[in-house]
Amino acid sequence: MAPSRGLFITLEGGEGAGKTLQLDALTRELERAGHHVVCTREPGGTPLGERLRDLLLDLSAGEHHLALDPLSETFLFAAARAELVAQVIAPALERGAAVICDRFGDSTLAYQGYGRGVPLDVIERANAAATRGLVPDLTVLLDLPPADGLARTRGAGAADRFEREDIAFHERVRAGYLELAAREPGRWLVVDASRSVTEVTQAIWARLERLLASR
Repeated sequence: MAPSRGLFITLEGGEGAGKTLQLDALTRELERAGHHVVCTREPGGTPLGERLRDLLLDLSAGEHHLALDPLSETFLFAAARAELVAQVIAPALERGAAVICDRFGDSTLAYQGYGRGVPLDVIERANAAATRGLVPDLTVLLDLPPADGLARTRGAGAADRFEREDIAFHERVRAGYLELAAREPGRWLVVDASRSVTEVTQAIWARLERLLASR
């Protein structure tokens, strides 16, 4: 893929880390700075993606939850991602927009790779194909102990497929995220998500301002 004219930001983190709040806050900051912002999410963001989201999060199953093989789950996420990149993200970047995405390929590495044990090289190949080689300019990891994040999600509606996993799964996901961030410190920003929403936004915006100034 040719270098985009826009700016691509992804938000990552475990359950209850506050990604939606930060997406909204960063959108306001970027718009105040004069940028056109496109917000989207994974899985979702397209008609196909939203259908796959319902399937993957398994919110409407009642007591009859759908069991998915981890590799099948991986490829369903990749299918949703491929459609989102083709239909939403790549066109917006070509128009010069700032795109903020709630989760992207690193989520699959953390959840299906570190969490479920799918080989990382398999996921990396699936991600490369689905994204056409697109890599975020900045990936923000909202880091929070899993027990604290899951406590935040209680009472927020029916638990999804991942919120129903045991604490050991979420600990593996968190460790995976931190390992991914340590590999590419130039792309990642790790923020303590136990801080106030305002403090977290300020930390992200400080990094974004430096990134924008360097472009």
